[in-house]
Amino acid sequence: MILRLCKVMTFASAKTIFAPAAAQSEEERARQESLAVAHGLKRQEAGLLEELIVRYQHRLMRYLLYLTGNRELAEDLFQEVWMRVLVRGAQFNGRARFETWLFTIARNLVIDQRRRRTMCSLDELVDGGSDDDRPMSFEVADGEPTPFDQVANLQDRERIAAALLAMDTLHREVLVLRFYEELSLEEIAKVTHAPLSTVKSRLYRGLAMIRPRLKAPVFEGLNRLREAV
Repeated sequence: MILRLCKVMTFASAKTIFAPAAAQSEEERARQESLAVAHGLKRQEAGLLEELIVRYQHRLMRYLLYLTGNRELAEDLFQEVWMRVLVRGAQFNGRARFETWLFTIARNLVIDQRRRRTMCSLDELVDGGSDDDRPMSFEVADGEPTPFDQVANLQDRERIAAALLAMDTLHREVLVLRFYEELSLEEIAKVTHAPLSTVKSRLYRGLAMIRPRLKAPVFEGLNRLREAV
């Protein structure tokens, strides 16, 4: 799965970007990290791209799977996203977190792919069956529990995945970005190019849509996570 776009040198310079700084606040650490990544991409720093792929591959693949509902298509787009990062890395200015920019690229590529099939926007994605005959699996483990994982066991997670797939794409996307990828509402607004009020509305409506399919404890756990935004 991992691209070998940048097979060069060691990762020493890239790894320094992600080294924790105990004295920094989380917000300041994230800001400094984003600026360091932006600087590294502009300089085409040796090893940085592969380090980014290793760090974000699971999250990106999961997002693409939920956005497309098609594993083969998601895998193709996964490759395209990293090619876009390689070619257009200098466009990342570091003002937003890298994952916000990464998910924006992924979303735009999904829309472009759908437009080539005569659709006009993400709103027009047809939910339901996949073009791929292989069974869908959304277990993209990366060793880090997501908020969804924290409130659900394996059976519940399977129920959540099925419930998400039964929803329309726009509401599904907001739930995935919020509860799987832990983006803030402001970051989701940037990724989806939607007003913050629209993002909030989609989040609340999405939770209302998914509630009948979930056990009460699981839903209440998600609701608490939402209220902590």
